[in-house]
Amino acid sequence: MGKARLEAFSDGVIAIIITIMVLELRPPHGADFAALRELTPTFLSYILSFVYLGIYWSNHHHLFHTVTQVTGGILWANLHLLFWLSLVPFATGWMGENHFAPVPTAIYGVPLLCAAIAYTILVIVIIHTQGPHSKLRAAIGRDFKGKISILIYVVAIGFAFIYESFSHLLYVLVAMMWLIPDPRIERHTA
Repeated sequence: MGKARLEAFSDGVIAIIITIMVLELRPPHGADFAALRELTPTFLSYILSFVYLGIYWSNHHHLFHTVTQVTGGILWANLHLLFWLSLVPFATGWMGENHFAPVPTAIYGVPLLCAAIAYTILVIVIIHTQGPHSKLRAAIGRDFKGKISILIYVVAIGFAFIYESFSHLLYVLVAMMWLIPDPRIERHTA
């Protein structure tokens, strides 16, 4: 199977996820700025989730620049990633509508954590398929950035019950770490 079909499917799923999120945004019931202020938590959670989905889309695109052959394992690992990303709209809506309360803030981190783990599994499957001398293996090295992201998500989920603002800061921190598509891959595919 060629990688173009997998990439097109993944692009479509991510586009649908973003569409679902934006459709969940409801206009305010009032006609003044105070009414907009009520929607601030919902809109902020939407922005963060939109950025996350954009990060996954962009890095997924870069990741597949290294792929020469798509196997069944890669297909299933990719579907695993898309499954966790598909839960982001639910977590986003719940956290925003409940004004960043502790439980929704913790639950917001679960699909992010699981998507990070799924992305790591996808990377491992691609490397396994292409062998130890693959471009991807050379590009990511020990994947410190991926491992630290998973750890930060775990800490953020735990802190949601202690100091939820710190959890939000950690979610933003991970997003900032990945905002620029992985330059390690760009250097090895140029």
